[in-house]
Amino acid sequence: MFYFAGILYSNKEDYLKGVFMMRILEEVLAYNEKFVADKQYEEFATSKLPDKKMVILTCMDTRLLELLPHALNLKNGDVKMIKNAGAVLKHPFGSVMRSILVAVYQLQADEVLVIGHHDCGMGGLKADDIIPNMKKRGVSQKTLDTLEYSGIDVQKWLRGFNKVEESVAHSVDVIKNHPLLPGNTPVHGLVIDPATGKLDLVVNGYEN
Repeated sequence: MFYFAGILYSNKEDYLKGVFMMRILEEVLAYNEKFVADKQYEEFATSKLPDKKMVILTCMDTRLLELLPHALNLKNGDVKMIKNAGAVLKHPFGSVMRSILVAVYQLQADEVLVIGHHDCGMGGLKADDIIPNMKKRGVSQKTLDTLEYSGIDVQKWLRGFNKVEESVAHSVDVIKNHPLLPGNTPVHGLVIDPATGKLDLVVNGYEN
């Protein structure tokens, strides 16, 4: 047993991870304190309404964190940004679609962009790729069985896509045909290269 920062760890590996994560948190908090004290936030001042009246659904990939805004000529305050794994919208009444609707109705977004990317981790992803890692981190087979017995298809839920262009087009279709979205809302689909920032057009929302 290992004890650190009020947490009891059952093995050395988890203990070392806990120590490492705590150090990252301490580093973040220390930097933030100086950031606020030096008033570095002033250069980012803007309103909650997107200047370009647009909401973007894109991937959480680390390569896009700064590349995507620069590749699209976006600055702080220009758009509403929603991120998840793969820029995938599977459930028409899930949190992603709710966020898009809030952006449209409450935050004055007039257009929607779905931006996937090449070399995405969700491409070809299967549950069998993830479940062994879950088990290594403490999720038991009993838990997985309970989910299955409860009607949750874990295999399907954790499945990725085969082709990013098809996935983007599908997400665009779900958004465009949503019964609560204004019928005249342009919904565009693009794929970005995570190395160069080059955009490929999949769906032109002005023509659909």
